[in-house]
Amino acid sequence: MKTDQLLVNEYSEFNATYIKAAGNVDMIEELEICLHDFIRFVQNIPMDKFDYRYAEGKWTIKDIIQHIIDTERIFAYRALRISRNDKTPLPGFEENHYVDNTNANERNLQGLLTEMAVVRQATLSLFKSFSEEQLLRTGTASNTSISVRAIAFIIIGHQKHHQKVYQERYL
Repeated sequence: MKTDQLLVNEYSEFNATYIKAAGNVDMIEELEICLHDFIRFVQNIPMDKFDYRYAEGKWTIKDIIQHIIDTERIFAYRALRISRNDKTPLPGFEENHYVDNTNANERNLQGLLTEMAVVRQATLSLFKSFSEEQLLRTGTASNTSISVRAIAFIIIGHQKHHQKVYQERYL
């Protein structure tokens, strides 16, 4: 399944940015490939940049890695709930509160990247387990309609979005 197979009613206008950032890629293949690309990219960042903030109050590279991990966990949970035909509206989350309440900057880089890889493996296992019917199911998250399959592309696009931010503002 590729991004161009999504219908516009499967995701919000806000998430369209992440869908576009994902590119027209195969869902499962790209979940695997973009993780490895990201890890390789991060490992090539100079060590003195990991605690750098390009402006007052902005996140560090380590903060962003933890944010990507946390967001993927939340989105995978949403995909699970919606795939199981749970019609309970799922709340949004305040990303700044999450970042403010981690210890990402006290962690070593390898620990963060290992956690990210483990979370992605769990996400991949989850999405590989879904039937076509489950992938097409829609639910409500953050007060908008979203499909299970759109969530996978949002996870991909969210990661790619932050990699682009690294390149533009941190390096």
